[in-house]
Amino acid sequence: MVFFDDLETRSSDQRSTESSVLLKEIIQLAANLESYRDTLGSAESSIFNSLDDLPSLPVLRKSELSERQTRGNALGGYSSKKSFEFAHVFQSPGPIYEPGGISHDWWRIGRFLHALDIGKGDIVHNCFSYHLTPAGMIFENGARAVGAAVVPAGVGQTELQVRAAVDIGSNVYTGTPDYLKIILDKADEIGETLSFNRAAVGGGALFPSLRQEYSDRGIVCRQNYATADLGNVAYESEALDGMIVDEGVVLEIVTPGTGDPVPLGEVGEVVVTSLNADYPLIRFATGDLSALMPGVSSCGRTNVRIKGWMRRADQTTKIKGLFVRPEQVADLVSSHKDIQRARIVATREGEMDVMTVKIETENNDTEAFNSSIISTLKLKGNVELVSPGSLPRDGVVVEDLRKYD
Repeated sequence: MVFFDDLETRSSDQRSTESSVLLKEIIQLAANLESYRDTLGSAESSIFNSLDDLPSLPVLRKSELSERQTRGNALGGYSSKKSFEFAHVFQSPGPIYEPGGISHDWWRIGRFLHALDIGKGDIVHNCFSYHLTPAGMIFENGARAVGAAVVPAGVGQTELQVRAAVDIGSNVYTGTPDYLKIILDKADEIGETLSFNRAAVGGGALFPSLRQEYSDRGIVCRQNYATADLGNVAYESEALDGMIVDEGVVLEIVTPGTGDPVPLGEVGEVVVTSLNADYPLIRFATGDLSALMPGVSSCGRTNVRIKGWMRRADQTTKIKGLFVRPEQVADLVSSHKDIQRARIVATREGEMDVMTVKIETENNDTEAFNSSIISTLKLKGNVELVSPGSLPRDGVVVEDLRKYD
């Protein structure tokens, strides 16, 4: 077996020692950045000597990133570069801004794609969005790192997607798990045969039934766990025995809402420290739940593993590859005079995510709310109008009814 690099097969002692040295440099760099000065001063950074000292440092939450981001300081003072020094600056729902680079494997997706044996001679049909959000460029950068060609397909226009994939000969799909099924079904409908034999998916849960359907079609489908802020965090290998943590991050599992590590195997919030000197996020709380697994993967890669994505620690929910946050529901309510209260419900229909927007209103015209829903939630959904006072008063505004096991 050929690994992506020697980092993947280090002993735990070697990885810990080398990561500690690199992380100490990253922390010292971060301590001099504008937004870290108050929370990560020189005194705290000078006492960091090993990974065991990491829990003594404060947790950074996405809300803090957003609060620091202002006009003229779009990256909030957490970056070692100015915005104009990056190749890209992206806007994700929130809005929140993230930088991007074009140097070799800047987001470290190449490691994931290599584990799926993607490389020279492959043509990647990249169906992650290229519009404002970074996912499209994240996966394109990874494909370039392994030497694959890229069709920058994005999302939508499914029949044209099929036509392009057939004409060009795309043999690898990258995108959200369920969008591949849309393309495959469209190909069947119009009588075309696609050449996809591998699929590298992310941005949503890969349900076992969907993975099996792809397998039945001759497509090897694996998933990774990445974020717009951090890049690759963990990924599946051919062993399919959990997700192997990427070599460019240090991952902790903590009690949600705190920075306290939980015992091995216990479910908690994923907190990640990025070893990226351009954008050093120290103990960044993802809001996602997972658990560390004992031992190492049978594939030969020696880094620690997590069980994969196991829901959100808060009500924030990913639907069709995009996060829907409680504050967006509040924005929806305030955006339309006829909305008294709203609740988002995520379900599955077949192998597809479905978003239903339940609205308390006296207005009986569902069409009247579509533009407000799209502008605030960035997604289309079913609209269910209910009488005022009928939604539960249980504090839940984003409800996920999908089953993940």
